Amino acid sequence: MQTLKHLFANNRAWATAIKDRDPDFFKKLADQQRPEYLWIGCADSRVPANEIVNMLPGEIFVHRNIANVVVHTDLNCLSVIQYAVEVLKVRHIIVCGHYNCGGINAALENSEHGLIDNWLRHIKDVYRFHQQEIDALAGEEEKRDRLCELNVIEQVANVCHSTIVQNAWKDGQELSVHGWIYRVNDGILKDLDVCATGLGELPKYQRIV
Repeated sequence: MQTLKHLFANNRAWATAIKDRDPDFFKKLADQQRPEYLWIGCADSRVPANEIVNMLPGEIFVHRNIANVVVHTDLNCLSVIQYAVEVLKVRHIIVCGHYNCGGINAALENSEHGLIDNWLRHIKDVYRFHQQEIDALAGEEEKRDRLCELNVIEQVANVCHSTIVQNAWKDGQELSVHGWIYRVNDGILKDLDVCATGLGELPKYQRIV
């Protein structure tokens, strides 16, 4: 017995609409994928990568986790980055966080959340690096928003310091790493003005304040 029938109906309607616009779309998509972008974003259901930038399937390679964290021991994330850089030859890696992030909010709370506390430790470290700046802000929302931004910047640094990206730059591969943030309540992206394009820019990303 098929469950969630409405989702299958939605899928058929979606596929039909795309084929009406481009009858060969799925055939071309099945033959190969050549995205120029790797998107590292939050798993939050309100932040779907393709829709935010109005791109179709096949145009953006995506990795998502709680609070868009890049950890050097996370083989899942590193494998995605390696495949995107070395096989797909993406030209841009975008780390995109979002305001009102549940992971960020939980990291700022003085309470236990179970297993996820081990993951949130990475965000708590970002807070520790920038505690003086964050604590000086007046409102709780302002503090959360700033930590959301600083977390993105820290993850950009982590991407840049991965051996995958550094080796790509050493080999002369054209690759840029960007830090963006998304506001859920109006659907608008903000460029955090953080972008690295080569090894010469690594020192300024050792610790960004």
